Amino acid sequence: MARITGSYPDDLDLLIEGTVEAGVFTGKSDALREFARDYFDDHDEERIAAAVALYERETITLGDAARLAGANRFEMKDILRDHGVELRLGLTDEADAEYEVEAARELDYAGVNDHGDEDSETE
Repeated sequence: MARITGSYPDDLDLLIEGTVEAGVFTGKSDALREFARDYFDDHDEERIAAAVALYERETITLGDAARLAGANRFEMKDILRDHGVELRLGLTDEADAEYEVEAARELDYAGVNDHGDEDSETE
């Protein structure tokens, strides 16, 4: 888990401390985690913007970007293209390969038989 240090107004610190004392949260860290989660749950565009920026800077993989954006890999590819971001193709590590295998298993192959051929309908 990442650790961050930040500054915020005294009144906000008091409110956070009060929620801990009231038993709403077990600690300030729990409160701040909840606030951050709520923010990104309510702000899809900002969540997507963060995922796009991190992917574009090569900080995260396509799978990570999709997870952070709340999208699947196929949707994330479209989102990145829409933002003018060049896709980095290919697997980066074993976890990336495992994610691709699982994503392929979840695909809907309706209309394709066991041999990979398209089923033909006859009238």
